[in-house]
Amino acid sequence: MSSISHILNQKRISVKIQTLATICAIITAVALPQLFHLIGNISGLGKVPGVAFLPMHLPIIMVGLLAGAYAGAVAGFLSPAVSFSISGMPPVASLPFMMVELCIYGLVSGLLRNARMSSFFKVLVAQLAGRIFYAIAIVSAIHVFGNQSLHISSAWTGTTTGLYGILLQWTLIPLVLYRVKGKE
Repeated sequence: MSSISHILNQKRISVKIQTLATICAIITAVALPQLFHLIGNISGLGKVPGVAFLPMHLPIIMVGLLAGAYAGAVAGFLSPAVSFSISGMPPVASLPFMMVELCIYGLVSGLLRNARMSSFFKVLVAQLAGRIFYAIAIVSAIHVFGNQSLHISSAWTGTTTGLYGILLQWTLIPLVLYRVKGKE
């Protein structure tokens, strides 16, 4: 464990480690929602656990904080597309917006990786940035591209329906970072 902690606490991480972390984050970001949807199907809740707990967001923010901005941004951008190609989820109408949102989560959390602030605030800033860009993407789709099937309120709706996931990220990510990195 100390060698992993040593690698992750370095200012610069090798391209090889970043690549492996990106691949692991993509795999996790594709698998976790499937697990949540399976739980929803077994419990009779359907897609509710996947929508409420935002399981795809966890590994993206985590990889940014552990492996940096490149790993976070690439994993965030590719994960929804890989998931869609394998499972058909997220829905095609949500796909570009999720790609933008998750890319920003990974990028911002990666940029904050070595910042002198608590892990909680790093997660919070990444979440805010991701949601802001999500809203900008929706507004752009409506006003620039003339998409009439979207509503600006969907950015807020996504936040309120995902409140449990946001709280889970505030709790789980700092705990995992503390365990893995040994500080923060």
